[in-house]
Amino acid sequence: MTTDTGKPGSNTSLAQRAWAIRRNALLMGEVQGQGYIGQALGAADLLAVSYFHAMDYRPGDPEWEGRDRFYLSIGHYAIALYAAMIEAGILPEDEIATYGMDDSRLPMSGMASYTPGMEITGGSLGHGLGIAVGAAMGLKRKGSDRFVYNLLSDGELGEGSTWEAVMSATQWKLDNLIAIVDFNNQQADGPTRDALAQTPEAPKWEAFGWHAQEVDGNDMDALVQAFDTARTLKDAKPRVIICNTRMCKGIPFLEEREITHFVRVEPEEWQKALAIHDANKPA
Repeated sequence: MTTDTGKPGSNTSLAQRAWAIRRNALLMGEVQGQGYIGQALGAADLLAVSYFHAMDYRPGDPEWEGRDRFYLSIGHYAIALYAAMIEAGILPEDEIATYGMDDSRLPMSGMASYTPGMEITGGSLGHGLGIAVGAAMGLKRKGSDRFVYNLLSDGELGEGSTWEAVMSATQWKLDNLIAIVDFNNQQADGPTRDALAQTPEAPKWEAFGWHAQEVDGNDMDALVQAFDTARTLKDAKPRVIICNTRMCKGIPFLEEREITHFVRVEPEEWQKALAIHDANKPA
């Protein structure tokens, strides 16, 4: 369903998808005037590769048994995932205007019971990978060849439950599990590198028996290569792609802010951000 790489070697179409995901996120952010827009802008490229290159799914049937699963561990990244699912046709574009409102299917923190295509309810950080481990085991017992993709944050690497899941995935040889770490080096209280992530990430995962890759999470070609490697690896081990991303990617005056974990933007600044974004639409 989702192979969408444009001309061979160019990834032009994926660039357009990432551009559209960022625009959807900006429009949702404007509805509330604030939110986790920095993460959405930073993760748009990895979401574009996930939904328009790597994953199999049916937009009109989000519970199709033959789908790949995308588990969002980071509940507050919901705005990013909504933006991707709107571009994918899983959610209708006209719901952008309802983001974060009462009775909306797009709450500010992702909830599986509210939103088609939202596989799990995230928010209590550090639990998503454990859920993904269970799902990957379940698919194997069903004889399914589908993948489980789990997007988690760099902050979740400071949670003990994450590393329990890491060890479990190795124990059960879950070669159908692909973890994606959005490493934007920003937590609510400051830089991730000042907390519990002061050493290189890939060697940690490798020490636990995972196949680990670390890439520029805003480089489309590098992402495509990493996802393809993870999907085609023959070793019976889980895989992780550590994506170094830039918060608020593509909107320079937001990128330059010191604090970008939760962004408050003045009304006129949303229009400025959209104008900058629209001026840089890929050909």
